[in-house]
Amino acid sequence: MSLARTRIVARLLAVAALAALTAGCFQPMYAERADGTPALREKLMGVELPPIDKPNASRDARLGVEIRNALAFKLYGNATGSPPTHRLVMKFTTSRTSLIVDPSTGLPSNEDYGIDLQYNLIDNATNKSVMTGTTFSRVSYDIPGSYQRFARARAFRDAEDRACQEVAERIQTRLASFFYAGS
Repeated sequence: MSLARTRIVARLLAVAALAALTAGCFQPMYAERADGTPALREKLMGVELPPIDKPNASRDARLGVEIRNALAFKLYGNATGSPPTHRLVMKFTTSRTSLIVDPSTGLPSNEDYGIDLQYNLIDNATNKSVMTGTTFSRVSYDIPGSYQRFARARAFRDAEDRACQEVAERIQTRLASFFYAGS
């Protein structure tokens, strides 16, 4: 066996030995714990999602319900939440910007929609805030044809729904990180 081949084999054995030593350190985030502490899924199911305070029958009220439903599905799955240990209070604002305007008609052909959301996780036992944060989502959408108002309305609604899903995903990830690491 040549010297170069021996070095390669030695390096591969060293990498395999290091991998074997660190294999026991890995623990999946959502796995059941052997020490008896509640799993992450049970902790997430204890987060209560009160309705977002927006005027009834407004577009923002629909978005509040969309964000809340998306987050509930991400936290609870198709089950309902368990007795609440925490409460997540959310507030958001929206924005809409025309990115590209058709010079001949003056109508936008591409727009950007955004949601900026603030959240506060409150411990129900002490009624104190344990985590606060902000998140955002920016999505763009095309308006097919300058005079297709129904297509524009549908594209706008789809952009709203995508933005709601994105902020819900980001909040769920942050909550999982908080409950897993404790910070």
